[in-house]
Amino acid sequence: MVENMSRRGFDPLTYRFQKEEPAKGEVTEIADGVYWIRMPLWGRLNHINVWLLADGDGWTIVDTGIFTEEVQKHWKTIFAKHLGGKPVTRVIATHLHTDHTGNAGWICREWGCELWMSRSDFYMCKVMAHDGPSDVPDDAIRFYRRAGFTEDRLAHYRKRFGSFGASIAPLPAGYQRINDNQYIGIGGREWRAIIGHGHAPEHVCLHCPELKLIIAGDQILPRITPNVSVQPSEPNANPLREWIDSCSRFRELLPPNLLVLPAHESLYEGVHERLTELIDWHEVALEKLYDMCREPKRAVDVFPALFKSQITDMSYFPATGESIAHLHCALDRRMLTVEDDENGVAWWQQA
Repeated sequence: MVENMSRRGFDPLTYRFQKEEPAKGEVTEIADGVYWIRMPLWGRLNHINVWLLADGDGWTIVDTGIFTEEVQKHWKTIFAKHLGGKPVTRVIATHLHTDHTGNAGWICREWGCELWMSRSDFYMCKVMAHDGPSDVPDDAIRFYRRAGFTEDRLAHYRKRFGSFGASIAPLPAGYQRINDNQYIGIGGREWRAIIGHGHAPEHVCLHCPELKLIIAGDQILPRITPNVSVQPSEPNANPLREWIDSCSRFRELLPPNLLVLPAHESLYEGVHERLTELIDWHEVALEKLYDMCREPKRAVDVFPALFKSQITDMSYFPATGESIAHLHCALDRRMLTVEDDENGVAWWQQA
């Protein structure tokens, strides 16, 4: 996930429970039967928010943290101290990324419970976890060479390929599919699944009208925009168009007076304002991208139009994917044209 340029002007959001952030291995109740847990991550975000929901004679877990001994240790502490002798009866993963699915398979096996996910994310997660270091596809090399990667960058890609599987416990063979607009009973209440696109193929958010809250995963983060990338597996995709459309749809479907439970950073109110900001940020980024492409540019040349921070080795791949997503959206809008040179490198220019 790459931090984008900060919002202009004042912050319209109201942050809640900032003094009640749970310590590792602890929980904080933020609504009736809804408990907040923080698990450690590496990198600038350094944490993920996951959720424990009272569910009748058991518990439902929403998202699970990355697959490390440290995170598993914290889960074991929570199982011992906070479940009150009741079992985990269901695990829900909002989407496929390893900080959300990392321990899902392990918890399902420990408790003999079902995994609930969207179909696209379940199967893509299984495929990506199966890739090993020796499975680097030739078309992926062509994809990043076309974006402007040097041979050193391509060598780094080959070296890191297949690392996804190291951060996730094996998923179950089967799962329970979550569909868009499906109502799920949890703890005697109805939770509506609303699926967004762009950051993940089918990102599940869970809205509980009775409690006036939404578990938003990475779909509606308060201070950063989630990475929206084109991947080598779908090289001509336009995920930014899907992302903007999803934000508009969420704004139409959701009431304004919700407590938003994001996967990272603070809990907040102001969901309509934040969705508008997310749309506006990308629209401004597309304008900056257009201005930058007066002269032909490669995907790796347009980072300054999209990101305020320096792009490092850690963020180079998601930054490239996000640059391509913006370029594809601009191409779809007829703002840019593209031509490949004799070396297979794509050059983008104002239409």
